[in-house]
Amino acid sequence: MSIKFRKRKIKKLLIANRGEIALRIVRTAREMGIESVVVFEKPDREAIYLRFADESICIGDGPRIDYLDIEKIIWAARKTGADAIHPGYGFLSENPEFAAACERSGITFIGPPSRIINVLGNKVIARESIRRADIPFIPGTYDISAGDRGLSEAMAFCHRYGYPIMIKSSGGGGGRGIRRVDTEEELPTQLRRARAEVRKAFKSDAIFIEKCIVAPRHIEVQILADQYGNVIHLGTRDCSIQRRHQKLLEIAPAKLPPEVTEAMCEAAVRAAREVGYVNAGTVEFLVDSRTNEFWFMEMNTRLQVEHTVTEELINIDIIREQIKIAEGGRLEIPPGRIQLPGKAIQVRVNAEDPKNNFMPDGGKTVTQYLPPGGPGIRLDGVVYQGYKVPTEYDSLLVKMTVRGHNWRQTVQRLQRALDLFLISGPRTTIPFYRAICANRDFQEECFNTDFIPGISSDLRYPRRVEEIKRLEEFISEVHTTIFFPNIY
Repeated sequence: MSIKFRKRKIKKLLIANRGEIALRIVRTAREMGIESVVVFEKPDREAIYLRFADESICIGDGPRIDYLDIEKIIWAARKTGADAIHPGYGFLSENPEFAAACERSGITFIGPPSRIINVLGNKVIARESIRRADIPFIPGTYDISAGDRGLSEAMAFCHRYGYPIMIKSSGGGGGRGIRRVDTEEELPTQLRRARAEVRKAFKSDAIFIEKCIVAPRHIEVQILADQYGNVIHLGTRDCSIQRRHQKLLEIAPAKLPPEVTEAMCEAAVRAAREVGYVNAGTVEFLVDSRTNEFWFMEMNTRLQVEHTVTEELINIDIIREQIKIAEGGRLEIPPGRIQLPGKAIQVRVNAEDPKNNFMPDGGKTVTQYLPPGGPGIRLDGVVYQGYKVPTEYDSLLVKMTVRGHNWRQTVQRLQRALDLFLISGPRTTIPFYRAICANRDFQEECFNTDFIPGISSDLRYPRRVEEIKRLEEFISEVHTTIFFPNIY
């Protein structure tokens, strides 16, 4: 199936998001000669990324609710004269009603059409739509009914396929609502808890059940598709290292036999073609750690947080490609460009306390900020010395992506970058990643989705008190020399 678009050159782009992804989109827009507008809520009124956009507009007191208000975003676009909107990730990025509102308003939505988001946004419907593409699926149910009827449906599925099983949200992601059930005694309670969590997170309590693949790997394939039916993949990413089903560290490409990589990427392209996909998307698979057998899991209809780890290997700006596709352009990336030499790793440095169940450490001010540099280091963030970590939003400070010519060099480069990365004030996840790098299985590139739970009790967080003190003294000395030169 195909959808007809008209060609339209984008002149002014509104970014319906905040934080590092807003700045990331602003940079690409500027390179392309496109004016940028960033919306913000009052808690973000001093945010540094607002200074890089050509224009900014306040949409409410917040927190969070205004970034989710479709009418306010459309109003902001009209008010500023923006002819296109990029939703980033999170917030409204996978909301079909938002994409439809843009379409009705004559505003170009940087993403797939609302109809496709609607189909793929419900995981149960998506499974049925993509099944025709001859892709292996994990056994699963339709939406489970409420109450006793739903419990009976769940029990019937479990009796047929056995435990463990996974309860999942039909229409949301980010790990919310996912629960593993190992016995029939747990099932009623976990169904109620999962439904309540999903209702709170997504305003819909639709859930379904899948057979649980024990200790799989979580592999995804980045795809691009234009309106003329051209679909390409940009290789694989391994997102297996997760905490409570939320990704922490991403690797490109995934370590798989060449024939498995080829089969998986071809399956992702077939899935995208089957639903008439347009723009950037990600097809996600679960992979048996022992046999490398893989199964379709879901397809995300937005830019992924971890897109930078792919960009660093193939030197393709995915956001630039998104904009060109939305303008009606054809994909012009020859197959020879899709090579992934070496390895790249992305870590999400959050203001969280790894020793206290990753409790967010918002409200703190960054008193010292000394990021690493050198070959193969990329930083995407909005943190700086004097930055106050917000309590109203997510705890992400900066995404760090490192690249090397092979796995060993990339891990060594990541260790070096983490050792030299100084953020004083809030607690961060840096020591957590340093502990992961010291793990022997990680160094041998051997891990699955049970990696973090399996090693949590063995993780050690080196204090590095003397090293941090030395770096802080160095920074203090540099500042004193610059601002009070006559002292020396």
